[in-house]
Amino acid sequence: MLKKKSFLQRITGGIRFDDDEKDEESFSLPDIKKDGLSSLNKEMLDEDEKKDSKFEEEEDAQLTIDLYQTPTDIIIQTMIAGVVPDNLSITITRDMITIRGKREENRSINTENYFVQELYWGSFSRVVSLPEEVDPEEAEAVEKHGLLIIKLPKINKDKKTVLKIKSI
Repeated sequence: MLKKKSFLQRITGGIRFDDDEKDEESFSLPDIKKDGLSSLNKEMLDEDEKKDSKFEEEEDAQLTIDLYQTPTDIIIQTMIAGVVPDNLSITITRDMITIRGKREENRSINTENYFVQELYWGSFSRVVSLPEEVDPEEAEAVEKHGLLIIKLPKINKDKKTVLKIKSI
């Protein structure tokens, strides 16, 4: 028997399934992450998963994001309210970003005492292929009132430098 999805799960896509309860039209994030990626990207993803093993205790829900650009930057915004900074990991390459985290649940309340339980607790992640190459070294991340804002400076391919020749 399938559990009814909570309101938050329906609007954010953050769904956690039990092993024997899967919706026919649903899919798990690991299937998405590895299908259709080049072998190099799969290897990079596998390495990231090994490094972030503390986030892999259960199936990850997909983190919802806003992705937009300014003339000089790619901006990603996502809600991470309730996530301790130690439980958040951001990995950036020139063409991809991976955001992983875990929201810890207050286990002191017995489930039979809940009337409504709609908040998502547990692991989440998101792998995003970026529309343009960025400079990972210059990236910045700021959290403000539960909103994570990641600023990724675009690589200026038109930038030219005049190289001075030194005489020895």
